[in-house]
Amino acid sequence: MSSAPATSVTAFRASDGYTFYARRYHPVGAPRARLVFLHGIRSHGGWYTRSCAEFAATGCDVHFLDRRGSGLNTAHRGDAPSFRRLLDDVAEYLQAQRAERAGLPTFVAGVSWGGKLAVGLQYRKPGLADGLVLLCPGLVPKVKPGLAVRGLVALASRLRPKRLFPIPLNEPDLFTASVDAQKFIDADPHGLRLATARFLFNSFALDVYLRRAAKRVKVPVLLTLAEHDRIIVNAPTREYVSRFPTETTVIEYAGTHHTLEFEPPGHPWVRDVANWIDARV
Repeated sequence: MSSAPATSVTAFRASDGYTFYARRYHPVGAPRARLVFLHGIRSHGGWYTRSCAEFAATGCDVHFLDRRGSGLNTAHRGDAPSFRRLLDDVAEYLQAQRAERAGLPTFVAGVSWGGKLAVGLQYRKPGLADGLVLLCPGLVPKVKPGLAVRGLVALASRLRPKRLFPIPLNEPDLFTASVDAQKFIDADPHGLRLATARFLFNSFALDVYLRRAAKRVKVPVLLTLAEHDRIIVNAPTREYVSRFPTETTVIEYAGTHHTLEFEPPGHPWVRDVANWIDARV
């Protein structure tokens, strides 16, 4: 399309008083769908500007939420009271958007760790999404803290909940084989490198919650996987998604790495997601 989508950054106040930011990409003309992105544990909306603009150019009203304590959100850096609070942040944002434009089909796209929130939302607050897009979701991680570190995190979550621990994803080559993208990740001032014991413990607790959540996913799901993913394990991720009592579509991209955003321009993943949404609106 000839016109570039307009962009903006908006602030949203959650019910507990925390204000977090969302990047907006506005389509030219009336939108055909609402696409709400949730990012990974290390990343933020600033990693995904190219694809968001492309989705807006296809007619989607695109929202990319920066998780509280991450990205543009400097308050309580690397922290969250609980995983349920993070799910409620997403739910409240979606409720506000649906109230503003009630008839617009809504799709939630979970990238990496954000895929855990996208799935968990279907258990905690069903009915807010008309479909899920899971982009190399962190449902079955390959990279995780060792047993000793997990023990320290569990202890600190009770005694010193805001003690900071390194996120075990601080090597840029885990995300991409692109040297330029690795440099971008390494120099990124907004990327999250440390998280509180409370946040990390809640990430473990969310994994347990997701065991029950699988049977509650009743909207159509698109799962994308990268052949050379070094962060998640593809086969058990497929198996987990196969337990959803709904229509699922799986695409695995040959030769790709975890963050599809950093694949060369023209890679078909954006087109494939847009076509999948098109078929459901």
